[in-house]
Amino acid sequence: MTTNEYQVSGMTCGHCEMSIREEVGLIAGVESIEVSARTGRLRVTAAQGIDDARVLAAVEDAGYSAVRDR
Repeated sequence: MTTNEYQVSGMTCGHCEMSIREEVGLIAGVESIEVSARTGRLRVTAAQGIDDARVLAAVEDAGYSAVRDR
């Protein structure tokens, strides 16, 4: 299992969390998604490696911006 964390800008509510969860959930191999508007954090877990570019693009498709936490 691989887990990557991201800082997301622009989330304010549960609907924001749901939008991000839906878009990131479309990425093949993603097993779990934790997202919090309160903290602005997104944690994505997958069985194999996670392609940051795909996660960041999915967040953007949901209407937000994100950067990978190192």
